[in-house]
Amino acid sequence: MLIAFILTMPGKGSWDGKWSGDGDLYCLIRSFRGKAKEAQAKELDGQSWSYRWDDGWCAHIEARKVDSRETARLRRKSKGFCRYDWMVDNICHHGNPTKWVPA
Repeated sequence: MLIAFILTMPGKGSWDGKWSGDGDLYCLIRSFRGKAKEAQAKELDGQSWSYRWDDGWCAHIEARKVDSRETARLRRKSKGFCRYDWMVDNICHHGNPTKWVPA
């Protein structure tokens, strides 16, 4: 099962209240294979998480199930994940974007 994680920045702590990435797609696709992983993917599907920093910035991540055709389209359009992959790792390991994942 494939899950797309979509990143947006609804809270912007910049001086002009803007994010240079507004209007672009930031997407990370993760594959969940095997009985236990597919059960986890079903739980993630349709959920969202937010994390707010003290400086006013806020990251929002939405997860949804995608098929291979949509995966290809999203990967073509995505600008990456702005180095916030660690949040998805934390969500997958702990169900929360703010908990640290040990190495």
